[in-house]
Amino acid sequence: MHPVEIRPNIFWVGVNDRSTNLFEGLWPIQEVGVTYNAYLIKDEKNALIDMSKDIFTDDFVQELSDLIDLKDLDYIIVNHMEPDHTSSLCRLRELAPNAKFLGMQKAISMMNDFYSLTENTEVVKHEDTLSLGKHTLKFLYTPGVHWPETMMTYVPEEKLLFTCDAFGQFGVLDGCIFDDECQNMAFFEKEALRYYSNIIAGFSRNVLMALDKIAAYPISILAPSHGIIWRKDPTRIINLYRTWAGYAQGPAEPGITVLYGSMYRNTERALDQTLQVIGQRKIPIEVFNVSITDPSFYLPSLLTKQGVLVACPTYERAMFPAMVRALDMAGIKGITHKVAAYFGSYAWSGGALEAFNGYAERLSWEVVGTHQFAGSAKENDLQQIQQIAQKLVERTMKP
Repeated sequence: MHPVEIRPNIFWVGVNDRSTNLFEGLWPIQEVGVTYNAYLIKDEKNALIDMSKDIFTDDFVQELSDLIDLKDLDYIIVNHMEPDHTSSLCRLRELAPNAKFLGMQKAISMMNDFYSLTENTEVVKHEDTLSLGKHTLKFLYTPGVHWPETMMTYVPEEKLLFTCDAFGQFGVLDGCIFDDECQNMAFFEKEALRYYSNIIAGFSRNVLMALDKIAAYPISILAPSHGIIWRKDPTRIINLYRTWAGYAQGPAEPGITVLYGSMYRNTERALDQTLQVIGQRKIPIEVFNVSITDPSFYLPSLLTKQGVLVACPTYERAMFPAMVRALDMAGIKGITHKVAAYFGSYAWSGGALEAFNGYAERLSWEVVGTHQFAGSAKENDLQQIQQIAQKLVERTMKP
């Protein structure tokens, strides 16, 4: 794509990534892609806000060169050091030898760690300002969103906030970069939630602190480093972040996420009959087979729904391995304070139930009931499981 002027003399210089299968080597994006957004401010002093991923350096440099001789670049603002935003740094160092790299103390330290860069760098602090001429940059320290060196850059003259990873989404930009131009905002909001639950959710407390910081500044345009630029309604994504971050600290939406795995369908058959009972209560429910579903796709449901039903067998005196992965990821991403239940089958020895109870304790999940059965579920087993499911529904729907 070509550079796009988002405000007078302020340009989007981003690239679409349609070739990466796993974002961060973990999260599937092969169907939707992702963008790496950077921004150029042309003024008496020229400043680049963030950079790009190394495999797109040529495209990125070409976009910049369409706007400016890189030797005239004065500042490169490093909001966040993660390599999808900085791995073009060494090339830019060669092409823009006069540019000074600015970032928080931890970011400057990381530049040496990642790229052995120690010269022509400058540490900035929270609420420091830098005049470019007509534009002023104000640096806002937002640690833990989602690395410890992260900051945002504010341009008060335009009420424009560059937020790097915060407020981003998966998904490429097919000819539009603004929220008021996109025909399918439901897609971008869904991918914003997936991005939040996959990347940011484990740091929700830091997100809430960052939201309090930026609340002091009027915002007309919110420009993240992944996905669309919010200029029609930047408060929309800000409010969504406050809601999602709040789910990590307290009650979420009424609804149940079902995570299940089954080796020989004994647990699955019991689940099918249990779902019929839950379905009669008309509560939102999403069901995920953890053996074949990537965590990227059930984390949004776990984050936003208050209830969790775990159904899986014992595997060699332990929990079914795919479920171990699912619950480990729930722990990493801070999916806490849920209402939960468990059931599953075993052959000669239990183990999964004890593992579930351990997860529930560590994640501060309120357990309303558990049940394990030998072999296939008998009528008495099904009755007990359905009673547990009824308790889960009632407790989940309770304000």
